[in-house]
Amino acid sequence: MSAFKDGDGPSGPPGCLIVVCGLPGSGKTTKARRLAAQRRAVRLDPDDWLAALAANIWDAAMRRRIEALQWRVAKDLLRVGATVIVEWGAGRSERDAMRMEARECGASVELHYVHATLDELWRRIQARNREDPPITRCDLEGCSRYFQVPDDAEMRLYDPPVD
Repeated sequence: MSAFKDGDGPSGPPGCLIVVCGLPGSGKTTKARRLAAQRRAVRLDPDDWLAALAANIWDAAMRRRIEALQWRVAKDLLRVGATVIVEWGAGRSERDAMRMEARECGASVELHYVHATLDELWRRIQARNREDPPITRCDLEGCSRYFQVPDDAEMRLYDPPVD
């Protein structure tokens, strides 16, 4: 339940949405945690919530529900001037929607893209051994074909990163 009607909010400093995107193993969590500490931000990661609920990370319907809930929380926080980090893989259309909705809340919006080679991603995923069931190399290759890397034109739609 939202504390404010859409478009309404208290006067005060604007919030800031930081979208951290990239493939599995790219360093999204590392980057998001560092930014959260530096910027005194709230970090929202669906993997954390899926793990807390003992849900399968591959359950797409559950992930969509968690991300929708996190997004409602994020917008409430943005309206009261908080800095929120959304740590999702985030395809282009999802990034565009978050950017526009966050701006409607009066927030600035930064996009942080983290990347690594496919071999490095695979090495990191194997080393962390966090996913249950595990991500396969085939899964990773599929993700890399699907993921839309932000280009220069898209990056210009965002506020410059503070870090």
